[in-house]
Amino acid sequence: MEQEAASFDDHAFAPMVSLELNVAMFKSRWQFCDKITEYLSDILGQGHSDPARYSNFLSVATNELIELAFRSTSELGRISFSLYRNSTFNRLRITFPCEEASSPEHMSARASEHQPVPRAGSAYVVMKSDGTVLLSDLAAIFRATIRIEKDGRQGIQIIADFPSTEDFQ
Repeated sequence: MEQEAASFDDHAFAPMVSLELNVAMFKSRWQFCDKITEYLSDILGQGHSDPARYSNFLSVATNELIELAFRSTSELGRISFSLYRNSTFNRLRITFPCEEASSPEHMSARASEHQPVPRAGSAYVVMKSDGTVLLSDLAAIFRATIRIEKDGRQGIQIIADFPSTEDFQ
């Protein structure tokens, strides 16, 4: 990706929508991943010359990130999905609790794998060898910047910046 996202500071972006759910309710039905993906992707498509095409294309990446959060979150707490936009990027931020985020055993096990985590912060709980490949592939296909980081002591954030241009090949 030639142009780096403005920064990971949301102040450079205009908020579009935010959805917050109880994690236990979110995890009660796998179908919520699809419903939330459809809702967020439709909003991301707004303002484009071909909104359906842009929404459909980005729904693949959005769905993978939401399903990653579904599999990685603990049963307690709240999960939030937020969309932001600036002139060149659309940002998806997923924030959720994850008890293993601060687990010393998990951190040392991850450190021994010697595999780089693409654009990751200090939280590796959602990053396994197949997750690393998934995020690298998503970032390349969608020309996105994807970052995973700790959010507080027991939380995780997935931040994905997608270019707002419509020239996907």
